[in-house]
Amino acid sequence: MASAVTMTSVSAQAALVSRPRSHGITSYGSLKASSSSVNFELGSSFLGKTASLRASVTTRVVPKAKSAAQILPEASYKVAVLGAAGGIGQPLGLLIKMSPLVSELRLYDIANVKGVAADLSHCNTPSQVMDFTGPAELANCLKGVDVVVIPAGVPRKPGMTRDDLFNINAGIVKSLIEAVADNCPDAFIHIISNPVNSTVPIAAEILKQKGVYNPKKLFGDLKLVDVDVPVVGGHAGITILPLLSKTRPSVTFTDEETEELTKRIQNAGTESSLRALAGDPDVYECTYVQSELTELPFFASRVKIGKNGVESIISSDLEGVTDYEAKALEALKPELKASIEKGIEFAHKKQGAAASV
Repeated sequence: MASAVTMTSVSAQAALVSRPRSHGITSYGSLKASSSSVNFELGSSFLGKTASLRASVTTRVVPKAKSAAQILPEASYKVAVLGAAGGIGQPLGLLIKMSPLVSELRLYDIANVKGVAADLSHCNTPSQVMDFTGPAELANCLKGVDVVVIPAGVPRKPGMTRDDLFNINAGIVKSLIEAVADNCPDAFIHIISNPVNSTVPIAAEILKQKGVYNPKKLFGDLKLVDVDVPVVGGHAGITILPLLSKTRPSVTFTDEETEELTKRIQNAGTESSLRALAGDPDVYECTYVQSELTELPFFASRVKIGKNGVESIISSDLEGVTDYEAKALEALKPELKASIEKGIEFAHKKQGAAASV
């Protein structure tokens, strides 16, 4: 159990702002309104050293919580989740709502997002939750956001390949990225929609066409395949290559164990961006980005992320790899190259009708 530093009777001064489809606490700590008593407990959790809020209803008015602002990280970043009502979007929204760095969580989907927003608004954290439904509300969702996360699209069903997913999700990603380019071109963009090997190149080409492409701020999310070891290559099947020789602490595997672990990881199923934006100097992630690490234009590897996006690519991870890893790296390149080219080709096609999102 984490040790706690407790402040009693600290005011959570909240003002209700009249705004459509707005949920949760709209302001925190310094605005004038009737107040409630709040305990802050600082401790370690899956979000790191953060504060959990425990509120009890009182009728008294207490001074502004100036000292609370010194203890809690500043909640100043706006995050949009596009595809927030889906199987990934809902738990992702919950994790973002729990982050002390977020001031606004904007949830977008083509349907069923109002209930998700209502549920998340009950989480007792300072961030405000807003919902947006359908293409007509997409621009308002995106205006002024700092981070965009895109899990939108159909999930992979039994019997479907990532190529099958491409035929559906490519158009969805294209339409969403066009809106991102028009409304928040400077935001960090995280693509989760599969197949990531192709959807990230699609996003890059659309941003180039709009004249707002910044390769330092476009990421293919590899969090689900990052297993305490550098993961390089791509996002699908054999293009995912865990460098097991680089595990920390160092572990030795037999050839059979290495091959089995590699296969299991290959078939495995935004807090980092927020920390980087907030000035954390020690943010490293394995992610799929534009890269010169190999001859391929996009490649997944460990990168250092700062306020302006990718600051450096950790090339040393590919130095001194085992013979098995070197051969596997060469073997994945043709498939990854084909996926990248497929995405770029799609982005340059003239669509007869706007893709549905």
